[in-house]
Amino acid sequence: MKKRSTSLNEHWYSPAVEAVQSYIPGNSVYKTMRAKAARTGTLFILPFIIGFLVFMAKPMVESFIMAFNKVELIAGQGYEQTPVGLDNFNTALRVDAEYNKFLVEEIGQMVINTIATLVISFVVAVILNQEFKGRTLCRAIFFLPVILSSGVLPGIEHQNEFYDMMAGTAEALEGSGVDLSAVLQDLLQVSGVGSKVFDVVFQMIDSIYDIVMASGIQIIVFLSGLQSISPSMYEAAEVEGCSGWESFWKITFPMVSSLLLVNTIYTIIDFFMKNDNKVMERINEVMYKDFNFGVSSAMSWIYFGVALAFIGISAFIISRAVKSYE
Repeated sequence: MKKRSTSLNEHWYSPAVEAVQSYIPGNSVYKTMRAKAARTGTLFILPFIIGFLVFMAKPMVESFIMAFNKVELIAGQGYEQTPVGLDNFNTALRVDAEYNKFLVEEIGQMVINTIATLVISFVVAVILNQEFKGRTLCRAIFFLPVILSSGVLPGIEHQNEFYDMMAGTAEALEGSGVDLSAVLQDLLQVSGVGSKVFDVVFQMIDSIYDIVMASGIQIIVFLSGLQSISPSMYEAAEVEGCSGWESFWKITFPMVSSLLLVNTIYTIIDFFMKNDNKVMERINEVMYKDFNFGVSSAMSWIYFGVALAFIGISAFIISRAVKSYE
């Protein structure tokens, strides 16, 4: 019995214990390839961990405390907090009508944009994985929006007079009856086609610029997964008489499907953090214009909770809908 217990202790580690032992020398887990990969991955994210602890941990704690207090600014002394319980959350959810409206709109837009971004990035990754002349240039072009959207392009969009003039011209053209998207949508609605379905489709079309701008990282992740598939699998499928379409659904998609979770989580977070987010603008307005730090903190934590909820739901669904292949 004692020998059996020892054997169980050696082979049945809980995930938490195994994770800790991966970083502590002198045990069997530390020497495994999985532990080595975990330590290597930790080195890559170590700058973020240090930056989070130094610059973000304290503000997050203070923001959480403010969410349950009424914050009053005192000249020359900083601020004073008075506990109010859940009143700030009640104000955010039941009193502030704009916050609720923006929150619902952004959630709906997030669902549509996430699905569209995943589909477009996967299709583009499949195309870029093919052999053709200029493939390297095409890959660089599709990744270029990631560099531009990191700070250069948003600044141009919000502060450039030429961009404002072009945006005004586009709005004028739409007002003059040149909006082909609206005309086509009206024709489909008159023909009796389901309006709700085409509302979603045309919403995706109207957001194609934002979707393409947000697809760079996802394309790279899918592309790395496609390149990890052994060519021998396609050769075996071809010998068996499988068509390209069958190979796609039997080999390509199943082998890459495990990356859907990574890209979905990244896309959701990226959407919730984008610059033109109406919820973020409302939170900043309450904080900097109304100087209501308690309510703005409550709004921020509600928004954070909504983001975590959608990440959890997505992870639950995708982890059970896809299979991981070695």
